[in-house]
Amino acid sequence: MENIKIHKTAVINPGAKISPGVSIGPYSIVDGDVTLGDNVRIGSHCVITGQTKIGANCKIFTGAVIGSAPQDRKYSTDDNVYLNIGENNVIREYVTMNPGTLDGGGKTIVGSNNLFMAYAHVAHDCVIGNNCVMANAATLAGHVTLEDNAVIGGLSAVHQFVRLGRLSIVGGCSRVVQDVPPFAMVVGHPVKVIRTNAVGLQRAQIPEESVRLLNRAYKILFRQGLPKTRAIEKVESEVEMCPEVEHLIFFCKTTKRGLCS
Repeated sequence: MENIKIHKTAVINPGAKISPGVSIGPYSIVDGDVTLGDNVRIGSHCVITGQTKIGANCKIFTGAVIGSAPQDRKYSTDDNVYLNIGENNVIREYVTMNPGTLDGGGKTIVGSNNLFMAYAHVAHDCVIGNNCVMANAATLAGHVTLEDNAVIGGLSAVHQFVRLGRLSIVGGCSRVVQDVPPFAMVVGHPVKVIRTNAVGLQRAQIPEESVRLLNRAYKILFRQGLPKTRAIEKVESEVEMCPEVEHLIFFCKTTKRGLCS
């Protein structure tokens, strides 16, 4: 096998699909119907199992457990469920990720270019976009959605079925029980909107005029004490539309758990 490096103590299922350039460290286990893309790096004492696909150039560090059974009482070992992970993800020490459940569509989906710091947990049926960060011991319950560029601070917990909008950031040690709108900075128990994510917007090179419009929309949505339906109507009538404001409005209209206050 071309350029594949497997430590002599590693245990590899003969049915695993291993691409060129993969390296697997000491005492790691690759079990089940696993597919490893080009140049995946797996450290020592890792377990990769289940119907799991890992895209090219991912780096998985010591002790990570990827693809083990969902922590859901309804799950059966006969269930046909999956974990699909994109490219260029960094999965640090002791991270855990579970596949989907039949009730949730059967798949947990992780995009590309994400960073999962040590002890982070991605539960069943989550959908994670691209360029997200989960800091140390951040945890997602089942059915959580992270849009692109979302950031979750260390030791924060996200309730099941919650959505985190694009370019949002959750402060460390927070409890997230309702949807976090795009471009927001939130923190607390439960989280509250502090302001727009100025640093994230700048790093994403969002135009200054769009940032100004977003700040105006946020004042209406979260500072004037209006019912959410009335606040959304006021934003639509008083704030000039741009792609970012349009996305914010769509996100607010489609919330099922409600928006954090």
